[in-house]
Amino acid sequence: MEQQGQWQVAGSAPEVYERELVPAVFGPWAPVLIDLARPKLGERVVDIACGTGIVARLAAVKVGPTGIVTGIDLNPGMLNVARSLGMADDAASVQWQEASADKLPSADSAFDIAYCQLGLQFFADRPAALREMRRVLSSRGRLALMVWCGIDQSPGFESLAKILERHVGPAAATIMRAPFGLADADELSRLVAAANFQDITVQRRVGAIEFPSVERFVSSYLAGSPLASHVSQASEVAREHLAEDTKLELGKYVGSSGLSFPIAAHLLTATA
Repeated sequence: MEQQGQWQVAGSAPEVYERELVPAVFGPWAPVLIDLARPKLGERVVDIACGTGIVARLAAVKVGPTGIVTGIDLNPGMLNVARSLGMADDAASVQWQEASADKLPSADSAFDIAYCQLGLQFFADRPAALREMRRVLSSRGRLALMVWCGIDQSPGFESLAKILERHVGPAAATIMRAPFGLADADELSRLVAAANFQDITVQRRVGAIEFPSVERFVSSYLAGSPLASHVSQASEVAREHLAEDTKLELGKYVGSSGLSFPIAAHLLTATA
């Protein structure tokens, strides 16, 4: 995730993001996204809005040591965490680069596959970013990207957004809703088609967000996202109400294994 001002994180947030949010929110979808483009040994891959690099690292295993993988993100904190993580022995090395999605630091036709997991909705200039993805792909290149469906299809996040608005303020609620800001599949397809991609397909899949408890979900998401600064500036009473209301409203999604609620995503594939 990440790219523009709506998803810039600072301080310890990138470490929390990798430790808590990647396993519970982003990691389970990464193999699904990777397999959509059917990577082969020796291919060249770019992961745009790579965050702490879960997609890039898994893709590096798929293309093997003869492949090339580049992870690009605008957030230096995310990239610092990505660089600190180990790689499998049989994987391609990954080059991590700080850059904006609408100005990729790569030559024309430099890659065979472009991935973008939960980044496109944050880009200030989505058409320009997609044109850049098309530019850096070879003539037979493939695009695989993922965006969330509407927040109404993820009741845990929908409830958290409403509670944040109630106790922290509208700015925090806007940040919470931002990841769901490109939920229309037709709009997504039109954007990709306008960048001169072909053979566009969009499929909807439902997954789950799972945490050991409501408290762990709330604390991890708030600390590992741009919400951290907003919540830290709220009053102690507001934070207490936030904790109380989330525990009450999300209690119906808690079972013997902890908290689990659904979330839906649109997965898009296209060819250059």
